[in-house]
Amino acid sequence: MAHCPSPADVQSSLISLCQVGSFAYNVWKNIGIGGSVMKRLAWLTDIHLNFLQMPSCVEFLDHVSRQNVDAVLISGDIAEGRTLDTYLGLIDRRLTCPVYFVLGNHDFYYSSVAATRSQVRSLSNLSERLYWLTDGVTVPLNETTALLGHDGWADGRIGGYFNSTVLMTDYLIIDELARADSLTRYRKLNELGDECAAYLSENLPPAFDQFEHVILLLHVPPFKEACWYEGHISGEEFLPHFTCQAAGDTLMEIMSQYPSRQLTVLCGHSHGRGQAQIRDNLLVKTGSAVYGAPSIQEIITI
Repeated sequence: MAHCPSPADVQSSLISLCQVGSFAYNVWKNIGIGGSVMKRLAWLTDIHLNFLQMPSCVEFLDHVSRQNVDAVLISGDIAEGRTLDTYLGLIDRRLTCPVYFVLGNHDFYYSSVAATRSQVRSLSNLSERLYWLTDGVTVPLNETTALLGHDGWADGRIGGYFNSTVLMTDYLIIDELARADSLTRYRKLNELGDECAAYLSENLPPAFDQFEHVILLLHVPPFKEACWYEGHISGEEFLPHFTCQAAGDTLMEIMSQYPSRQLTVLCGHSHGRGQAQIRDNLLVKTGSAVYGAPSIQEIITI
Protein backbone atom coordinates (compact mmCIF):
# COMPACT_ATOMS: atom_id res chain seq x y z
CA MET A 1 0.00 0.00 0.00
CA ALA A 2 1.21 3.48 -0.83
CA HIS A 3 2.23 5.77 1.99
CA CYS A 4 -0.80 7.35 3.70
CA PRO A 5 -0.11 10.74 5.27
CA SER A 6 -0.90 10.95 8.96
CA PRO A 7 -2.29 13.90 10.90
CA ALA A 8 1.25 14.40 12.17
CA ASP A 9 2.39 14.78 8.54
CA VAL A 10 -0.34 17.33 8.02
CA GLN A 11 0.67 19.31 11.07
CA SER A 12 4.34 19.22 10.10
CA SER A 13 3.49 20.86 6.77
CA LEU A 14 1.92 23.90 8.39
CA ILE A 15 3.21 26.93 6.54
CA SER A 16 1.32 29.91 7.89
CA LEU A 17 -1.34 31.26 10.17
CA CYS A 18 -3.61 33.59 8.27
CA GLN A 19 -6.21 36.08 9.37
CA VAL A 20 -9.57 36.28 7.62
CA GLY A 21 -11.45 39.05 9.38
CA SER A 22 -11.24 38.21 13.06
CA PHE A 23 -10.84 34.48 12.51
CA ALA A 24 -7.43 32.81 12.49
CA TYR A 25 -7.15 29.47 10.72
CA ASN A 26 -4.46 27.08 9.62
CA VAL A 27 -3.38 26.85 5.99
CA TRP A 28 -1.50 23.78 4.78
CA LYS A 29 0.44 22.82 1.75
CA ASN A 30 -0.59 19.62 0.01
CA ILE A 31 -0.94 16.91 2.60
CA GLY A 32 1.79 14.41 3.22
CA ILE A 33 5.47 13.87 2.77
CA GLY A 34 6.73 15.17 -0.53
CA GLY A 35 3.49 17.03 -1.26
CA SER A 36 1.33 13.91 -1.77
CA VAL A 37 -2.43 14.39 -2.03
CA MET A 38 -5.43 12.29 -1.11
CA LYS A 39 -7.37 10.77 -4.02
CA ARG A 40 -9.34 7.84 -2.55
CA LEU A 41 -11.39 8.09 0.63
CA ALA A 42 -13.47 5.44 2.38
CA TRP A 43 -16.59 6.83 4.04
CA LEU A 44 -18.06 4.95 7.02
CA THR A 45 -20.92 5.94 9.27
CA ASP A 46 -22.84 4.48 12.21
CA ILE A 47 -20.57 1.45 12.42
CA HIS A 48 -21.52 0.75 16.08
CA LEU A 49 -18.54 -1.51 16.69
CA ASN A 50 -19.74 -2.34 20.21
CA PHE A 51 -22.44 -4.53 18.63
CA LEU A 52 -19.74 -6.86 17.26
CA GLN A 53 -17.55 -9.46 18.88
CA MET A 54 -13.90 -8.41 18.78
CA PRO A 55 -12.88 -10.85 15.99
CA SER A 56 -15.65 -9.40 13.81
CA CYS A 57 -14.44 -5.87 14.55
CA VAL A 58 -10.94 -6.81 13.48
CA GLU A 59 -12.26 -8.48 10.33
CA PHE A 60 -14.27 -5.39 9.36
CA LEU A 61 -11.42 -2.96 9.98
CA ASP A 62 -9.00 -5.17 8.06
CA HIS A 63 -11.50 -5.18 5.18
CA VAL A 64 -11.48 -1.37 5.24
CA SER A 65 -7.69 -1.34 5.34
CA ARG A 66 -7.51 -3.53 2.21
CA GLN A 67 -9.37 -0.92 0.13
CA ASN A 68 -6.09 0.91 -0.56
CA VAL A 69 -7.50 4.32 0.33
CA ASP A 70 -5.62 7.43 1.33
CA ALA A 71 -7.89 8.20 4.29
CA VAL A 72 -10.93 6.92 6.14
CA LEU A 73 -13.82 9.24 7.04
CA ILE A 74 -16.25 8.30 9.83
CA SER A 75 -19.37 10.38 10.38
CA GLY A 76 -20.12 9.28 13.93
CA ASP A 77 -21.58 6.48 16.06
CA ILE A 78 -18.36 4.53 16.36
CA ALA A 79 -19.24 2.83 19.67
CA GLU A 80 -20.52 4.04 23.06
CA GLY A 81 -18.97 6.46 25.54
CA ARG A 82 -17.85 3.86 28.04
CA THR A 83 -16.07 1.80 25.36
CA LEU A 84 -15.18 4.46 22.81
CA ASP A 85 -11.51 4.59 23.79
CA THR A 86 -11.21 0.81 23.26
CA TYR A 87 -12.64 0.93 19.75
CA LEU A 88 -10.77 4.06 18.72
CA GLY A 89 -7.61 2.31 19.87
CA LEU A 90 -8.51 -0.69 17.73
CA ILE A 91 -9.14 1.55 14.72
CA ASP A 92 -5.78 3.19 15.32
CA ARG A 93 -4.01 -0.17 15.35
CA ARG A 94 -5.79 -1.88 12.44
CA LEU A 95 -6.01 0.91 9.86
CA THR A 96 -2.88 2.09 8.10
CA CYS A 97 -3.98 5.52 6.87
CA PRO A 98 -5.32 8.60 8.66
CA VAL A 99 -8.83 8.44 10.09
CA TYR A 100 -10.80 11.67 10.16
CA PHE A 101 -13.92 11.40 12.26
CA VAL A 102 -16.71 13.10 14.15
CA LEU A 103 -18.75 11.68 17.01
CA GLY A 104 -22.40 10.64 17.02
CA ASN A 105 -24.94 10.50 19.82
CA HIS A 106 -24.13 6.87 20.67
CA ASP A 107 -20.52 7.83 21.27
CA PHE A 108 -21.66 9.76 24.36
CA TYR A 109 -23.78 6.95 25.89
CA TYR A 110 -23.16 6.25 29.59
CA SER A 111 -21.01 9.37 29.76
CA SER A 112 -21.28 13.09 29.17
CA VAL A 113 -20.65 15.31 26.18
CA ALA A 114 -17.91 17.16 28.05
CA ALA A 115 -16.10 14.05 29.35
CA THR A 116 -16.28 12.19 26.04
CA ARG A 117 -14.97 15.11 24.04
CA SER A 118 -12.11 15.60 26.48
CA GLN A 119 -11.20 11.92 26.23
CA VAL A 120 -11.35 11.90 22.43
CA ARG A 121 -9.25 15.04 22.20
CA SER A 122 -6.55 13.38 24.31
CA LEU A 123 -6.66 10.16 22.28
CA SER A 124 -6.40 12.06 19.01
CA ASN A 125 -3.49 14.14 20.25
CA LEU A 126 -1.59 10.97 21.17
CA SER A 127 -2.32 9.16 17.90
CA GLU A 128 -0.53 9.48 14.59
CA ARG A 129 -3.66 8.35 12.71
CA LEU A 130 -6.78 9.51 14.55
CA TYR A 131 -8.01 12.99 13.89
CA TRP A 132 -11.18 14.40 15.48
CA LEU A 133 -12.46 17.10 13.12
CA THR A 134 -14.69 18.87 15.65
CA ASP A 135 -11.56 20.49 17.09
CA GLY A 136 -11.75 22.84 14.12
CA VAL A 137 -8.99 22.28 11.59
CA THR A 138 -9.49 22.56 7.84
CA VAL A 139 -7.78 19.58 6.19
CA PRO A 140 -6.71 20.02 2.54
CA LEU A 141 -7.20 16.81 0.58
CA ASN A 142 -5.83 18.19 -2.67
CA GLU A 143 -5.43 21.59 -4.30
CA THR A 144 -9.17 22.08 -4.80
CA THR A 145 -10.87 20.06 -2.04
CA ALA A 146 -10.81 20.37 1.74
CA LEU A 147 -12.35 18.41 4.60
CA LEU A 148 -14.15 19.75 7.66
CA GLY A 149 -16.40 18.16 10.26
CA HIS A 150 -18.38 18.59 13.46
CA ASP A 151 -20.23 16.14 15.71
CA GLY A 152 -23.44 18.16 15.46
CA TRP A 153 -26.64 17.23 17.27
CA ALA A 154 -30.34 16.88 16.58
CA ASP A 155 -31.62 20.23 17.84
CA GLY A 156 -35.36 19.53 18.13
CA ARG A 157 -36.41 22.40 15.86
CA ILE A 158 -37.72 20.48 12.82
CA GLY A 159 -40.98 18.58 13.24
CA GLY A 160 -43.10 18.42 16.35
CA TYR A 161 -40.77 18.12 19.31
CA PHE A 162 -43.31 18.87 22.02
CA ASN A 163 -45.90 16.51 20.51
CA SER A 164 -43.41 13.71 19.82
CA THR A 165 -43.77 10.48 21.79
CA VAL A 166 -40.28 9.36 20.71
CA LEU A 167 -37.97 8.92 23.69
CA MET A 168 -34.38 8.69 22.54
CA THR A 169 -31.97 6.62 24.61
CA ASP A 170 -29.84 9.79 24.58
CA TYR A 171 -32.33 11.36 26.96
CA LEU A 172 -31.79 8.63 29.53
CA ILE A 173 -28.06 7.92 29.55
CA ILE A 174 -26.18 11.03 28.36
CA ASP A 175 -25.48 13.13 31.42
CA GLU A 176 -26.38 16.52 29.97
CA LEU A 177 -29.77 15.24 28.75
CA ALA A 178 -30.76 12.72 31.41
CA ARG A 179 -33.24 13.60 34.15
CA ALA A 180 -34.24 16.80 32.34
CA ASP A 181 -37.83 17.82 31.69
CA SER A 182 -38.93 18.28 28.08
CA LEU A 183 -38.38 22.06 27.95
CA THR A 184 -34.97 21.94 29.64
CA ARG A 185 -33.90 19.18 27.28
CA TYR A 186 -35.18 21.14 24.28
CA ARG A 187 -33.07 24.12 25.27
CA LYS A 188 -30.00 21.89 25.65
CA LEU A 189 -30.60 20.36 22.21
CA ASN A 190 -30.89 23.89 20.80
CA GLU A 191 -27.59 24.76 22.45
CA LEU A 192 -25.83 21.73 20.95
CA GLY A 193 -27.26 22.48 17.51
CA ASP A 194 -26.24 26.12 17.76
CA GLU A 195 -22.70 25.02 18.65
CA CYS A 196 -22.51 23.15 15.35
CA ALA A 197 -23.90 26.15 13.45
CA ALA A 198 -21.28 28.41 15.05
CA TYR A 199 -18.54 26.02 13.95
CA LEU A 200 -19.84 26.12 10.38
CA SER A 201 -20.07 29.92 10.37
CA GLU A 202 -16.50 30.17 11.61
CA ASN A 203 -14.83 27.51 9.47
CA LEU A 204 -16.67 27.14 6.15
CA PRO A 205 -16.24 30.65 4.69
CA PRO A 206 -12.44 30.67 5.13
CA ALA A 207 -12.32 27.18 3.58
CA PHE A 208 -14.29 28.36 0.55
CA ASP A 209 -11.94 31.33 0.20
CA GLN A 210 -9.20 28.74 -0.43
CA PHE A 211 -10.91 25.70 -1.96
CA GLU A 212 -13.49 25.04 -4.68
CA HIS A 213 -15.02 22.03 -2.94
CA VAL A 214 -15.50 21.13 0.72
CA ILE A 215 -16.47 17.73 2.10
CA LEU A 216 -18.23 18.20 5.43
CA LEU A 217 -18.69 15.36 7.93
CA LEU A 218 -21.69 15.68 10.21
CA HIS A 219 -23.43 12.99 12.20
CA VAL A 220 -26.94 14.42 12.08
CA PRO A 221 -28.70 15.33 8.80
CA PRO A 222 -28.95 19.13 8.56
CA PHE A 223 -32.16 19.09 6.51
CA LYS A 224 -35.51 17.28 6.64
CA GLU A 225 -34.93 16.24 3.02
CA ALA A 226 -31.80 14.34 4.07
CA CYS A 227 -33.35 12.45 6.99
CA TRP A 228 -33.90 9.09 5.30
CA TYR A 229 -35.27 5.89 6.80
CA GLU A 230 -36.23 2.82 4.75
CA GLY A 231 -36.41 4.85 1.56
CA HIS A 232 -38.61 7.62 2.94
CA ILE A 233 -38.18 10.92 4.76
CA SER A 234 -38.72 10.54 8.50
CA GLY A 235 -42.05 11.66 9.97
CA GLU A 236 -42.84 14.64 12.17
CA GLU A 237 -42.40 12.66 15.40
CA PHE A 238 -38.89 11.56 14.49
CA LEU A 239 -37.57 14.66 12.74
CA PRO A 240 -36.88 16.66 15.95
CA HIS A 241 -34.55 13.89 17.12
CA PHE A 242 -32.83 13.22 13.77
CA THR A 243 -32.19 16.63 12.16
CA CYS A 244 -30.34 19.84 12.99
CA GLN A 245 -32.09 22.95 11.71
CA ALA A 246 -29.43 25.30 13.05
CA ALA A 247 -26.79 23.59 10.90
CA GLY A 248 -29.04 23.51 7.85
CA ASP A 249 -29.97 27.18 8.06
CA THR A 250 -26.31 28.11 8.37
CA LEU A 251 -25.33 25.96 5.39
CA MET A 252 -28.04 27.53 3.25
CA GLU A 253 -26.84 31.01 4.11
CA ILE A 254 -23.18 30.24 3.44
CA MET A 255 -23.79 28.43 0.17
CA SER A 256 -25.91 31.32 -1.10
CA GLN A 257 -22.86 33.52 -0.53
CA TYR A 258 -20.55 31.11 -2.42
CA PRO A 259 -22.54 30.11 -5.54
CA SER A 260 -19.42 28.99 -7.41
CA ARG A 261 -18.28 26.65 -4.60
CA GLN A 262 -19.48 23.09 -3.97
CA LEU A 263 -20.33 21.49 -0.64
CA THR A 264 -20.82 17.76 -0.11
CA VAL A 265 -22.20 16.80 3.30
CA LEU A 266 -21.70 13.22 4.52
CA CYS A 267 -23.92 12.28 7.47
CA GLY A 268 -25.69 9.36 9.13
CA HIS A 269 -27.78 8.98 12.31
CA SER A 270 -31.11 8.03 10.69
CA HIS A 271 -29.71 4.71 9.36
CA GLY A 272 -31.36 5.21 5.97
CA ARG A 273 -29.47 5.71 2.71
CA GLY A 274 -30.37 8.59 0.45
CA GLN A 275 -29.19 11.86 -0.96
CA ALA A 276 -30.71 15.30 -1.30
CA GLN A 277 -29.66 18.06 -3.70
CA ILE A 278 -30.60 21.00 -1.49
CA ARG A 279 -29.12 23.63 -3.82
CA ASP A 280 -27.16 23.42 -7.04
CA ASN A 281 -24.01 23.68 -4.94
CA LEU A 282 -25.14 21.73 -1.85
CA LEU A 283 -25.46 17.94 -1.85
CA VAL A 284 -26.21 15.89 1.28
CA LYS A 285 -25.52 12.16 1.36
CA THR A 286 -26.96 10.15 4.25
CA GLY A 287 -25.51 6.72 5.00
CA SER A 288 -27.35 3.54 5.91
CA ALA A 289 -26.64 1.31 8.89
CA VAL A 290 -27.62 -2.00 10.43
CA TYR A 291 -26.58 -2.79 13.99
CA GLY A 292 -24.00 -5.56 13.97
CA ALA A 293 -23.27 -5.26 10.24
CA PRO A 294 -20.99 -2.25 9.58
CA SER A 295 -20.19 -1.42 5.99
CA ILE A 296 -18.30 0.98 3.76
CA GLN A 297 -20.80 3.54 2.51
CA GLU A 298 -18.73 4.70 -0.43
CA ILE A 299 -15.24 4.88 -1.88
CA ILE A 300 -14.95 8.52 -2.83
CA THR A 301 -12.55 9.56 -5.57
CA ILE A 302 -11.53 13.20 -5.73
